Amino acid sequence: MKTAAIIVAAGRGTRVGGSVPKQYANLAGRSVIAWTLSAFARHEDVTHIQVAIHPDDTELYARATMPASSKLLPPVHGGATRQLSVLKGLEALSGRNIAKVLIHDAARPFVQQTTISTVISALDTDRGALAAVPLADTLKLCDETDHVADTIPRDRLWRAQTPQGFKFDDILAAHTSAAASGRDDFTDDAALAEWAGIPVKLVEDDNGNTKITTNADLTRANLLMNTLLTPHIGTGFDVHRFGPGNHVILGGVEIPHTHALQGHSDADVVLHALTDAVLGALGDGDIGQHFPPSDPKWKGAASHIFLQDAVNRVAIRGGQIANADVTVLCEAPKIGPHRDAIKARVANIMGLQPRRIGIKATTTEGLGFTGRQEGIAAMASVMLLLP
Repeated sequence: MKTAAIIVAAGRGTRVGGSVPKQYANLAGRSVIAWTLSAFARHEDVTHIQVAIHPDDTELYARATMPASSKLLPPVHGGATRQLSVLKGLEALSGRNIAKVLIHDAARPFVQQTTISTVISALDTDRGALAAVPLADTLKLCDETDHVADTIPRDRLWRAQTPQGFKFDDILAAHTSAAASGRDDFTDDAALAEWAGIPVKLVEDDNGNTKITTNADLTRANLLMNTLLTPHIGTGFDVHRFGPGNHVILGGVEIPHTHALQGHSDADVVLHALTDAVLGALGDGDIGQHFPPSDPKWKGAASHIFLQDAVNRVAIRGGQIANADVTVLCEAPKIGPHRDAIKARVANIMGLQPRRIGIKATTTEGLGFTGRQEGIAAMASVMLLLP
């Protein structure tokens, strides 16, 4: 049974301020929408993710979603209202045999896996379900002079949040009917479902699943996100021997040399060590487990494929890479003249600023296999910040 998530990200979010819409604002080193997408990408029951974006945000969205999850479908352009953007997303999912769909605000990056699970599970018995929080505050009704006119009982009042889940065919039909009727004023999908006669079950959420609306919200979100991330350190080590050839590849950069490095792939010791360091910090095996040398598919493969896969695994886990540091052990070739090029290439693969990449080299004073110029070794360490 396929379950899709529609992430609504076509709004302008002007109340946050800044030079970009709020869904692309920086939140603890990543964009707000990147955190939101990672929450759904790592949920085992979500099979497809469809994002509705503003037509002007194509480049912002592309940068925010690198690397991309395999669950992520090409984005669709949203409409003038949230309701129309959801309809665009539903229409894009048609024909994919989706049974359940969750609709979620891009500006709610703190949604928990348990909330997603509970909403999905509720759809086993109900046609609609929404994450909501029972009101804890006393509500007052004011008159035209801003004086208290009445106190409203709160015992049956809930604050609607997202995700809001529905049987796919039900909510698509409801949105289509609303559009045909000229209704585009529903503020959330649960209200539209009520209008269409779809019962919606309330699923209790937590107060942490807040929506970023103002700059103060974004400031609080940054403080909270930084407290939720914990450091994980990984190390990697790789060695390749010399053989016939006229260049080596280190850090994705081709460097002229009297010999080449031998290996099943392109024998890039720098990228291999970095890949193992990332996987080690994730606790997710090693490069040989994910790309076995016994598999002819990887014969002669460019090693950036391996590192990019490891980086993608970090994103799916909802984490980020803080920095990476590499030491190359060799007598020759000289690494210094190529340091900046290697740093730039590694930074590009890992989605980091070059200042977060350290590239160093040392000889072994003529000792050992590197000292005898029989091969090259590399050591790497990486720090990840994971929720």
